Amino acid sequence: MSYLVCRGKTLLNKIALKEIVANPEIDKKDKALACLAYDAHAPKQVKAVKEIAASVGLKGAKKINFLSILARHTGKTIRSPEGWELTSDGRAYVKQLGGGPTVQLSSSLRTLASKISSKNTQAFVEEAIECFEAHNYRAAVVLSWVGAVSVLYDHVVSNYLSEFNAAALKQDPKWKPAKTKDDLARMKEANFLVICESASIIGKSVKQELEGCLTFRNGCGHPNSLRIGENRVSGHIETLVFNVYSVF
Repeated sequence: MSYLVCRGKTLLNKIALKEIVANPEIDKKDKALACLAYDAHAPKQVKAVKEIAASVGLKGAKKINFLSILARHTGKTIRSPEGWELTSDGRAYVKQLGGGPTVQLSSSLRTLASKISSKNTQAFVEEAIECFEAHNYRAAVVLSWVGAVSVLYDHVVSNYLSEFNAAALKQDPKWKPAKTKDDLARMKEANFLVICESASIIGKSVKQELEGCLTFRNGCGHPNSLRIGENRVSGHIETLVFNVYSVF
């Protein structure tokens, strides 16, 4: 997963750009180049690059000679009548400036989160991402899962309560029909996913993916020797965003 993509989409978002600008080991000319990479959907005039630099806190941005810096980045920049752009070598170079894998992954996750229509749900996902960025990986896994289940509960109560109860009664004749979100929480989450598939609320493939997320959440929610890394956690959150948060 990368925060660098082809022209026409975001090349470098503000989170990753701020990390580059704040890094004392990266020199000023490279920071200026990174500003050109921000949201690179179109060529930029020098004034626009300078405004981007100021917005992310580049010290002395107003006094920096961006024209001279961009012109000296031979092979990495190109100037057209519309403004300055990065070449393919320039895009690859900015990628190497980095911010580390966590920044790259969290940038991608935040891009996904920004597309969630519900502001309350979006805020919940962003909180999980903040845990991820702070390297609190277990918390990020648990928090993102709890939020996703809550979204599914709301969706069932609002749209599929009768269908869910009918499917649940077929599985368990002793099931007391649910009326509220709290009633749904009486059922084990694994069984809840099975019933959701039976009632055609989610598909089989989605159920299988969510079962994997539940297993991972259970492993992270209890003291044990399980070791996890940022890529695995990022994938967990991404799966929930794609299949729950941005759908329901």
